[in-house]
Amino acid sequence: MPTPKKPAATPSKPSRKPLVYGAVVVLAAGLLGFASYKATSPDDTSKDTTATGPAAEVSADPNEGVYPELAKLARRDADDKLAIGRADAPVVLIEYADFKCGYCGKFARDTEPELIEKYVEDGTLRIEWRNFPIFGEESETAARAAWAAGQQDRFWEFHGAAYAEGAKEKGFGKDRVKALADEAGVKDLDRFMKDLDGDAARAAVKKDQEQAYGIGATSTPSFLINGRPIAGAQPDETFAQAIETAAEQAKAKTTGNAGNDAGEPAK
Repeated sequence: MPTPKKPAATPSKPSRKPLVYGAVVVLAAGLLGFASYKATSPDDTSKDTTATGPAAEVSADPNEGVYPELAKLARRDADDKLAIGRADAPVVLIEYADFKCGYCGKFARDTEPELIEKYVEDGTLRIEWRNFPIFGEESETAARAAWAAGQQDRFWEFHGAAYAEGAKEKGFGKDRVKALADEAGVKDLDRFMKDLDGDAARAAVKKDQEQAYGIGATSTPSFLINGRPIAGAQPDETFAQAIETAAEQAKAKTTGNAGNDAGEPAK
């Protein structure tokens, strides 16, 4: 998979250093498997946005392909404006995405609503968004705009408007993201524009970017499902299988811990 071009000079330029968890260093994309799947990259913006890579296989072994240190990246913050679902849900899907990415839009329109209906609403899944702008200045602007909309509790509405069919073709300049915010129901547009250019928005986007690069993500969309990496707008069944496998694993772990607490052997 091509190495992304350096984004346009902005205050939120990422360091791209791998994350360190004590003695554990999460290395490059090859280790995590992101490079095994075809996804949008900054060097390839002309692809048909309906295309996807080969389906990511999810092993029957719930531990295979799962990195416990990556599972710890779930914030589980009940006040997270860029998340949906219960903070204590057994499964957390972290999505690293760019609003100018066609594959991200495909996932947002075709797959994510079904995941929300099937798994978020019953308390199984939580989705946590991470801004991962890799297509330059307009990507950065859209990312900060999404964050700013979130400060007025309209992130997911902005997300829907920005990923609507044909939206990215209109660009994400300042006037355009303001119009999207208005469409999303952001009430205080003056505050929105101030927040968009504020230090807090830049810092939040930079933090997400650095986390993505730190785990070896080189394209969008990239996902973690309880520490299992999946890259690209994969078929619905790939996500369903990964979520259900993770839910079963979490249930087994909870049952085992309960047995140990009661002085019984874990099953």
